[in-house]
Order: sequence, then structure tokens, then C-alpha cells
Amino acid sequence: MPVKNMTKKQIQVFFERLREQRPNPKTELNYSSPFELLVAVTLSAQATDVSVNKATDKLFPIANTPEAIYALGVDGLKQYIKTIGLYNAKAENVIKACKILIDKHNSIVPNNRTDLEALPGVGRKTANVVLNTAFGQATMAVDTHIFRLGNRTGLAVGKNVIEVEQRLLKVIPKEFMLDAHHWLILHGRYCCIARKPKCNECVVSDVCQWPDRFEFGAAKSIPVKMLQDQN
Repeated sequence: MPVKNMTKKQIQVFFERLREQRPNPKTELNYSSPFELLVAVTLSAQATDVSVNKATDKLFPIANTPEAIYALGVDGLKQYIKTIGLYNAKAENVIKACKILIDKHNSIVPNNRTDLEALPGVGRKTANVVLNTAFGQATMAVDTHIFRLGNRTGLAVGKNVIEVEQRLLKVIPKEFMLDAHHWLILHGRYCCIARKPKCNECVVSDVCQWPDRFEFGAAKSIPVKMLQDQN
């Protein structure tokens, strides 16, 4: 059975609930500057935030500027990130990105998509995370968690990450847009998980459109006409 799209009212309730649950959502990557965030997000591709934090907690006290990390060289950087998946390619990309930041951007992380995506190892998702988290721009970085959640719940049904991203940007009310990425990724990471979603603990299960949610303990859906009375 195909998943129905959430209605405008259901989406409003969806984000009101997520906001109430996590009033101040934040990335779980450790960072203290836009550059540290850029490096951390680059390293996080196909890796967990926990594994990245373990590496950067040792790296950043030693080198946390483009000049300092560039001075380590590829081999030197590898020693700090070798516990992270794909560390060989990531080390090369980070070193190349540091060189570009030094030469073209006065060692400052650019706050626009074009320049960010021109950096080695920085794709659309990484650029969106940096623009949103470091610079407060209303972007939507769609990772595996958000892609799954969008399609499963009916919030944003799409065949690929671009379709889901565009749908999310279209349907999410402006008041939630700045924090929406973090709410969705945290909900997907800890509640709406892949194999055994915790529908019995989900704060938005009553507006979720996934047909199988009741098999995982979701409460009976509340009719849309009743949602207005609750808010």
C-alpha cells in the first residue's frame, strides 16, 4: 500500500511535536568553528558521528585550522582519522580542501553553496549541513535517516534524495525550517529507525501515514478534524 502524503495540518502538528520534544536540536558532531564542522561533516560520510567525534577529539586540539591540518599532510592526517571508514580518500580530500581554503578564501569557510561544493569531498548534503548549522541558512540536508523518514511517514515522498529535499523545502512551514534538519535526523536516528521503528514511543505516530506503524505499537491515529482542537 503506497504511503499517503501528510496534509498541511498534519505537517504542522508533526513539527510542533518534534519541537516540543527537542526545543534546541543540535548536531551530534563535536565542533567549535565552521571549519571544524566542515571537516567533521566531510569525515562523517558513511561513518557514525560517534566514530568521527572520537577522531576529531584528538585531531582538533592539535590542528583545527586549514593551515594546521594542511601542515600535517595526508599521511599525518591519516594517523588521526584511520579509525573512520574511507579514511584514505577523506584525508586526501580534506588536505586538498584546506589548500583551496588557504589560497582562495583566506582560510575562511565560504557561506555559499557554490564555493562549498567546489571543495573536494563536499557534496550537496555536506554543503547543506554547513550552511544550516554554521551559518543559520534554511537548508535541508537529506541523509539516509531523513530519506527513510520522509518516505515512510508521508512527510516527503520521493524516489531520490533530491526529490525528498525539494519536497521538504516545499512543505515544511517557515517557522520550523531552520531546525527541521536536526529534528528529522534525530528522530530518524533514534525513533524512526530502519528495521524496528519505535512507533510505540513516537510522538508523531498519530499523524504518520505509514500503514505498518500499528504493527510496531503506534497508537490509533487521531482524525485530522480533531487535531485543531488539540493545538
